[in-house]
Amino acid sequence: MALRALDNTMPAAVEERPKKVAKVAAPPVAAAAVKAASPGSGKKQKKKNDENSAPRATAAAGEQAVEYIPSEELEAAAHPKAKAAGLVAELDSKDWIRACEALNDARRLAIHHSALLNPILEKVMLAIVKTMKSPRSAVLKTSIMACTDIFNNFGNLLSSVSDDAFDKLLLQLLLKASQDKRFVCEEAEKAMRAMAASMPPLPLLKKLKAYVHHANLRVRAKAAVAISHCAARMNIEAMKEFGMSVLLQVAAELLNDRLPEAREAARSVVASVHGAFAKEAAAKGKEEEEDAPDVAASWESLCSLSLPPISAQAVAKIAASSQ
Repeated sequence: MALRALDNTMPAAVEERPKKVAKVAAPPVAAAAVKAASPGSGKKQKKKNDENSAPRATAAAGEQAVEYIPSEELEAAAHPKAKAAGLVAELDSKDWIRACEALNDARRLAIHHSALLNPILEKVMLAIVKTMKSPRSAVLKTSIMACTDIFNNFGNLLSSVSDDAFDKLLLQLLLKASQDKRFVCEEAEKAMRAMAASMPPLPLLKKLKAYVHHANLRVRAKAAVAISHCAARMNIEAMKEFGMSVLLQVAAELLNDRLPEAREAARSVVASVHGAFAKEAAAKGKEEEEDAPDVAASWESLCSLSLPPISAQAVAKIAASSQ
């Protein structure tokens, strides 16, 4: 093994390692500026607020500025013919404030100038259906209010518009009445009550029957309530024309619905049918001097012929408790 020579020379100086320099954190503003300037970030930078610029009006503030005028406070239009001529185009406006104004004009024409609205009623209804799909709460509520005024002033609406136009309107009302937004739901329910009270019950009942099997249970419930309103207004002749067995079958199906609102409406339908049936049977009994128990037997016979045994018993029980 080789030995290092012993002498007085110092070993070669070892190169000193560089000292670590403390990192200084960049101020937040500078860091943000660097991040904004860095290429490939891919994110859009938000505009800085300018304290000298006027604040922009938000959509919520605009909707609060829209006034919901009750029907009794709507005055006649200043120029009704001109309003009627441009109504459909105004209802189709992309400016939602103008659309709200046009909806109120439609309400004015329905209340005070129905003769001018009648020739264009179908086009107006289709335009209203379109506004009922608006995401703006103000447009949505005003459009439903317009439906209420049209129902109240055009009782036999089905004679003035096509089945397609009315079907689209009815579907939107049922959907809006089934919403979670309370103010929308309440306004739609009000419109449906006006519809059931003003339109002939038989043709309306035929339209509502299709929604008993709707996939949305809330839509079924709202349709059931409207059916109960129609049944309450029908006499025995109208029920027979619709089919008393069919009406009992509708009620029996709704009795098994998941929502209490639908089940309660079904009980109301059964009570209306039984009331009309008993009234006719009592009138015949007086003419033919029959006894009252025959009325109950005839009712049970109708139920057993129209419904399965379990449903017939349930319907008969409801009729007995309503007496």
